[in-house]
Amino acid sequence: MKTVSDVQKRILDFITSFIDGNGYSPSVREIAKGCRINSSTVAQYHLNRLEDKGYIRRNRDVSRSVVLLKKRLGYLSVPLLGTIAAGNPIPVPDDDKWVQVPDEVLEIPEDIISGRKNVYALRVKGTSMIDSFIDDGDIVLMQYVNVADDGSMVAAWIKDKQEVTLKKIYRERDRIRLQPANSQMKPIYCNEDDLEVQGKVVGVIRKL
Repeated sequence: MKTVSDVQKRILDFITSFIDGNGYSPSVREIAKGCRINSSTVAQYHLNRLEDKGYIRRNRDVSRSVVLLKKRLGYLSVPLLGTIAAGNPIPVPDDDKWVQVPDEVLEIPEDIISGRKNVYALRVKGTSMIDSFIDDGDIVLMQYVNVADDGSMVAAWIKDKQEVTLKKIYRERDRIRLQPANSQMKPIYCNEDDLEVQGKVVGVIRKL
């Protein structure tokens, strides 16, 4: 790779340290402040140079999208695709939710993912899975699958309502039960034809 200036090396070190401490990449403003750069415009200039030199990749239309191309040993980049309800279902924003441009990119230790493919992340909204130790504001790591065993925690798309929710799935004769892990909340029932599994939970990053 091409050489970098002292300022650019400081930026790379800051990005690495920030991701290690937070699990997601810093904003341009945070980079400027953390590296004692006078303005976000100057920080943006150096980020552009680092991208040109092949050290980072980012989407300028998305906040916190910096990805280090010189991979850190033991970490993988996982896209954060938005928020999923763990209470009442929330509307799916469009028909192609699961391949949309990520809100952020997280750096996740490889041992959490355990070699799984097609892993993405969602931020949890609500407390219906609190008894499974998933609280409001936590991040769930999802593996994109279309089928899941009974008892699996899944992102379930309810087609007739155009809504998605995080629940445990159970098949009961002629219907599906989406079970919350909260004794204060009732399950959701739907027909099998009206439900599509969009992924299953493979890990949790808890809010501090």
